[in-house]
Amino acid sequence: MPQDDRLVSVNVLGGPLKPCSLDPITGFYRNGCCDTGPLDRGQHTVCAVMTEEFLAMSKYLGNDLSTPRPEFGFAGLKAGDQWCLCAERFLQAHQEAAAPKVRIASTHQSALNVVPLAVLLQYALPEDAH
Repeated sequence: MPQDDRLVSVNVLGGPLKPCSLDPITGFYRNGCCDTGPLDRGQHTVCAVMTEEFLAMSKYLGNDLSTPRPEFGFAGLKAGDQWCLCAERFLQAHQEAAAPKVRIASTHQSALNVVPLAVLLQYALPEDAH
């Protein structure tokens, strides 16, 4: 994807967007960050730490993130992995009481178009909640 397609890499607190995960490699642009742009219709902007509960909910809802898909170079996620989630799916998980923890400094500011900052902060990891 061309670099100029991406929105400015700023997190929800207004600081520089920090990487979410390089192992597994995440992000719409597969650059390890929750960068977004016009082509990212799912808004993969919330850096979340996977839990068994969230992975089960996502699978139940039709987005199986835990099963390996080698044909796409995807090893499958497990609890503890960090991943750029779609903002809508994170909000849905919050509403279903199944939301994972969030790395605030690695969550793109455009997530705020879908998820209020107060909700994200409820799930912020302690080192990110300032």
